[in-house]
Amino acid sequence: MATPDQDLAPVLDQDGVRLTVDGATATVTLTNPAKRNAQSPALWRALIEAGRVLPGSVRVVVLRAEGKSFSAGLDRRMFTPEGIEGQPSFTELAREGDAELDATIASFQEAFTWWRRSDIVSIAAVQGHAIGAGFQLALACDLRVVADDVQFAMRETGLGLVPDLTGTHPLVRLVGYARALEICLTGRFVHAEEAVTGGLANLAVPADRLDETVGDLASAVLAAPRDAVVETKALLLGALERTYEEQRAAERAAQARRLRDLAGLGE
Repeated sequence: MATPDQDLAPVLDQDGVRLTVDGATATVTLTNPAKRNAQSPALWRALIEAGRVLPGSVRVVVLRAEGKSFSAGLDRRMFTPEGIEGQPSFTELAREGDAELDATIASFQEAFTWWRRSDIVSIAAVQGHAIGAGFQLALACDLRVVADDVQFAMRETGLGLVPDLTGTHPLVRLVGYARALEICLTGRFVHAEEAVTGGLANLAVPADRLDETVGDLASAVLAAPRDAVVETKALLLGALERTYEEQRAAERAAQARRLRDLAGLGE
């Protein structure tokens, strides 16, 4: 079956990441199915670059992956003393000073942060395994549509690590503290039905309908005026940090901007 971006000239195609743009929709595809789209610092740098070169005309970014698995998590070679050629192993990272190690991890996290920019809506299309870093990459997006064979799992704690690629914040927001703690500490699989009922996913569909369903969702998002989408996303992202009265004030300010813009009185 044709993929959504195979006939488009890539804006970026490196280290297991391909970015294509079709009008107001961009597609970021993980392109190493032979390794179940395992992640490494090189892939994270490519994801950061995809966000950096994203054209300003793009309103929706779809994140998808080739093959049967979305991403099986970290490339296990990072756990070995020799690591991956040209990339730091965990042993090498552990030898860095405090400030250097903090900066290194922060640089990795940047691959997971730009998906929530206010000027775009990001949609993850997730099939098969989404484990550890793969789970966190799906969590980085605004919306998630999953195939009925999806298997989410957070395995870092079982490896003696913690989830550090920005996944803990959205996970707690979506499922609550107790469920998030249980998912992380047990490392168990969360399947499609639980993902939807528990708030991790917006929709679950048969695997052969995943790309089609995500395309329909992207089209629905694009049907609304861009400025209204940007303002609404900002309101909802900030809602949990604001008090009720602060949120009321934020709503009033956003609506005033929209009314003036629609009346041709905006700045």
